[in-house]
Amino acid sequence: MTQIAFTESDERQELRKAVARLASKFGREWFTEKARAGEKTTELWLEIGKNGYLGINIPEEYGGGGGGIGDIAAVCEELAAQGCPLLLMVVSPAICGTIISRYGTEDQKQRWLPGICDGTGTMAFAITEPDAGTNTHNITTTARKDGDEWVLNGRKIYISGVDEAENVLVVARAEDARTGKVKPVLFVVPTDAAGFEYNAIPMEIVSPELQFTVFMDDVRLPADAIVGDEDGGLVQLFAGLNPERIMAASFSTGLARFALDKAAQYAKERTVFKEPIGAHQAIAHPLAQSHIEIEMARLMTQKAAALYDAGDDMGAGEAANMAKYAAAEAACAAADRAVHTHGGNGITQEYGMAGLLVATRAGRIAPVSREMILNFVAMHSLGLPKSY
Repeated sequence: MTQIAFTESDERQELRKAVARLASKFGREWFTEKARAGEKTTELWLEIGKNGYLGINIPEEYGGGGGGIGDIAAVCEELAAQGCPLLLMVVSPAICGTIISRYGTEDQKQRWLPGICDGTGTMAFAITEPDAGTNTHNITTTARKDGDEWVLNGRKIYISGVDEAENVLVVARAEDARTGKVKPVLFVVPTDAAGFEYNAIPMEIVSPELQFTVFMDDVRLPADAIVGDEDGGLVQLFAGLNPERIMAASFSTGLARFALDKAAQYAKERTVFKEPIGAHQAIAHPLAQSHIEIEMARLMTQKAAALYDAGDDMGAGEAANMAKYAAAEAACAAADRAVHTHGGNGITQEYGMAGLLVATRAGRIAPVSREMILNFVAMHSLGLPKSY
């Protein structure tokens, strides 16, 4: 039996330090200023790409670093830990890059992966629909053949960063000519394609990366827009969903670390009743508890990444779901404790803590809700009857 190490290599640790140094040159104040001004973080995105971090999980022959999902997850976490959480890190290199690397043709890899790696060809991912929600089996975006082309019709919601992407990897359903049943099929759709439109959704989250409703009205695509086997089914889709959960966990633990670091620093400096507030257990214990929760979530995330990179898809699926759950819970608690540690200052824009409450809360909902993860664990880990 192959032994898989869940601890990180010296090389991975050095990667973390390098990304942290890069991100610290930008920082939380820069990030929130961009967001509140309606501007983008393109400068940081391209800098990450130029240094080779954006496509570190993609094969070297396509401009990547040849690493694994654990490497790109480390990049995602360290960016968030410096106050610059980039949601498109989860989407473009991790989901789209992984699926295309694994299932794309040689031509597709040459066409799309270099741009994903250097940041000039960012790709969004569209699966969620207004009437399907968590139940991806109920998506109604359809793809029908018309000669040598495909025609897409449907609507997607909460699609991240469409305005910053050249293409979107869309999950649609096509009818199987042999069985008459519908099957999931993956298409790369250019964002400037005729019939493809998108509208921004007003959100409370303070982020330069926006969410969109996407409309597809008779969007015509060539045959080579399909990624993978037309009959590949859910296996191809799930190849991107385990990395998505691992990245979401890293996104959450990075935010949690940022919140905790700010809270701990404030608790050391803020003096009331003649001593720093951090000397009081009512402040110290919750922060210590958050540190423990964050480190446990990070360890589970590292385990999930190690299992995925070792090719253990079943083990990685369980660990990735657990990591995402643990990280989101740790992040929500850390943000809440950070706000409380700051007292009244915790709800001012100056200290920037209150915005983390919404940002971390999103981790409990997306990309899969905590309740669906509990369903998964109950059914697959404990062998309990399916409840939905």
